[in-house]
Amino acid sequence: MFIYLHILLEGAVYAEFTYEVLGFCREMDTTLTSLSVPYILLAIKTFFFYLCIKRDPGTVTKKKITSQLHIYSYDGRLFHPGVSCPTCQLVKPARSKHCRVCNRCVQRFDHHCIWVNNCIGAQNTRYFLLYLFSVCAMAGDIALLTGDMLLHAVLRSGLLRASYIDEHGQQQATGPLFVIQHLFLTFPRIVFMLGFVIFVFFLLAGYALFHFYLAVINQTSNEWYKSRGYVCQHCHPTSTADHFCSPAPDHSKRHYYSRGILRNLGEIFFPPKVILKKDS
Repeated sequence: MFIYLHILLEGAVYAEFTYEVLGFCREMDTTLTSLSVPYILLAIKTFFFYLCIKRDPGTVTKKKITSQLHIYSYDGRLFHPGVSCPTCQLVKPARSKHCRVCNRCVQRFDHHCIWVNNCIGAQNTRYFLLYLFSVCAMAGDIALLTGDMLLHAVLRSGLLRASYIDEHGQQQATGPLFVIQHLFLTFPRIVFMLGFVIFVFFLLAGYALFHFYLAVINQTSNEWYKSRGYVCQHCHPTSTADHFCSPAPDHSKRHYYSRGILRNLGEIFFPPKVILKKDS
């Protein structure tokens, strides 16, 4: 459902941009190169969007489990050896988690994204990051072109030098509020679209930067969330620590998997390969 909503909103923005904004920009002698950038970004975004949907995020299977168990070591804080998934009936590799939506365990589980209807894990985090940044670039470029078009429309109309008679019969110079009201009345759909893409840009820019920060420190959003309010899943709140974990959380292990910025990013864009177990 959310995939279709994503495509619908994107189609509505591009339909309005192509139908109205593009024509005004051509009248302002905006170069074809500048006007083609949103469509190039759309093609790039669609490519990464498709990969996010179709690529396996790193499903833990019987054929891969032997190799997946050796990719990451257990930190003894959030992940412990010998723990099995009751649903998949498989030993859980370090950094994996069972997704209730997809009904599978995913290696280096980050989260389940409803917009791509897929889990984000070891094998598709790179595509998800590039998808987020391409959407931000797309929204930002459309906002700049649309804002430039509206600014030229205001300058050409002479509104900034105009005046009007208020309800008391006094002559008043037009201010920002008057200009905004004029734009809303003259270009209602364009102004609404501009507000929407600006909202999308700042919303996704913050989200993309957050995920890039997690990539830099080699941490998933699942691990980030659990480490903020750390309570070991193997201990009861009122009981003493069992053989799995220490009595108190070790905050030095919060960035246990970080190996330096370059190696962390390398792990995202070139994830460790999983060797399939040969059938005997």
